[in-house]
Amino acid sequence: MIDAVAIRGADLIERKRNGEELSPQEISELVLGFTRGEVPDYQMAAWCMAVYFKGLTGRETHALTDAMIRSGDTIELGKVLGRRVVDKHSTGGVGDKTSLAVGPIVAACGVPFGKMSGRGLAHSGGTLDKIESIPGFRVELSIDEFVAQVRDIGLAIVGQTGDLVPADKKLYALRDVTATVDINPLIASSIMSKKIATGADAIVLDVKVGDGAHGKRTLDDARILAEQMLDLGRRAGLEVVCLLTDMDQPLGSAVGNALEIREAVETLVGEGPPDFTELVLDACARLLALSDLGIDAVEGRARAEQAMTDGSAREAYERWIRAQGGDPDLAVLPRAPIISEVQAQRDGIVARVGALSIGIASLELGGGRRTKDDDIDHAVGVVCSAKRGQTVEVGQVLADVHARDQESAARAVEAVAAAYEIGDEEPQHPHGVLLEVVA
Repeated sequence: MIDAVAIRGADLIERKRNGEELSPQEISELVLGFTRGEVPDYQMAAWCMAVYFKGLTGRETHALTDAMIRSGDTIELGKVLGRRVVDKHSTGGVGDKTSLAVGPIVAACGVPFGKMSGRGLAHSGGTLDKIESIPGFRVELSIDEFVAQVRDIGLAIVGQTGDLVPADKKLYALRDVTATVDINPLIASSIMSKKIATGADAIVLDVKVGDGAHGKRTLDDARILAEQMLDLGRRAGLEVVCLLTDMDQPLGSAVGNALEIREAVETLVGEGPPDFTELVLDACARLLALSDLGIDAVEGRARAEQAMTDGSAREAYERWIRAQGGDPDLAVLPRAPIISEVQAQRDGIVARVGALSIGIASLELGGGRRTKDDDIDHAVGVVCSAKRGQTVEVGQVLADVHARDQESAARAVEAVAAAYEIGDEEPQHPHGVLLEVVA
């Protein structure tokens, strides 16, 4: 006898394959059935592939997001705290450690910041992997601990709990092994389901564009994803702003877990790379404008700059790290035993710094994972001292490779050297990070 659930799943796959719109009830039935184990993996994988080719309507995407939220617990963080809570999310890119600086600055300005983050895969490191470079830091907090820390410290960044949006965790694991990750409606629902379930009132979304972004996202594609996430946020009653930002070169200088922690902390005291600092301040300005402080983005930026200048952002960082069991002293971060220079082979202007190539070089050093079970070497990575538009001379150091041994260092030096293109003319838009704002 053929199972009725299997017959129903096959019908929904066929209809989506044929480009039909499924009802909210049908989407819910499929997602919740998959979460309970009633819809088998192979049928859900087939449905995701049908979505890859046929897409989802706005109504279907909203129904998918709603079903994923209802698959587990939710947190009404703003209501519990009696404050307007803000959050930030990035679609991920090479050297993107923005949340590590934004969170402490926003908290130092008196606005609660609560974030659940993920791990990295392939060429882009995850926020959790970066902060686990810090000895003793706990990324796994219970929901009660998460809420209490946001209330008492003003800041918490943790891993996704097993009871929060379990449908997303299960569905993403399936998409990851079936080549169905890079689908805008599924990306939008995955991101926004977690944000809505976490209970933030306002969100700034950083959508990466270019070579080092997941899927090498184009500006037009990024606009589409931004609009989809904005629509989901509005339907849930949230205020959302999307920043479309450049990922054709690494963000900042550091690429690699402990290296990025150091750079984020340097940025908190005004000593970070200009491009990274600019993005951090812009994100903070918009988050503070979305908060309950009653200020606009201009005043928000001024307050963020003040928090960096007066030391309160660094103090907020240290309180946060200690609250989650870590040691905020940068001296305790792991360091790679080998540092090798990548030198310019000619005079000229840096025309290109291939973000994807740099990210893969860091991955090959051990700084990332190819599968979810791979171990990470938190000490290794690449620090790019020369960026696009910079004039360099032959023999000048373009980047430093931080490696565990000489053999891996030599391979990385070759890869990083190939990622640099030096020409005779100033490239277009050499220094800008923010490409567009969608709100």
